[in-house]
Amino acid sequence: MSQHYLNPRQKRHLRSLAHKLKPVVMIGAAGLSEAVARTIEEELSNHELIKVRVRSDDPAERETIIEALSQDFEAGLVQRMGHIVTLYRPHPEKPRIQFP
Repeated sequence: MSQHYLNPRQKRHLRSLAHKLKPVVMIGAAGLSEAVARTIEEELSNHELIKVRVRSDDPAERETIIEALSQDFEAGLVQRMGHIVTLYRPHPEKPRIQFP
């Protein structure tokens, strides 16, 4: 699966749009369950740009989960700050977010 490539200018634009967003999904100690994966898929399809909170005290485990999110959902990794990661995946037919 290929990850959506984002250049620095696109990431900057997406970070500015994501600033006001709240995390829509939280991944707990149990990891990425089927229900959570379904929710992430729906949110990416509906909104294109989402924030996900990854609850893990182990930085290496958190990094592994973040990389898996990006690959599994074919989403571009916009930003990671602590426990929160911002993902972007354009809608295949009707993209909502336009880049300058």
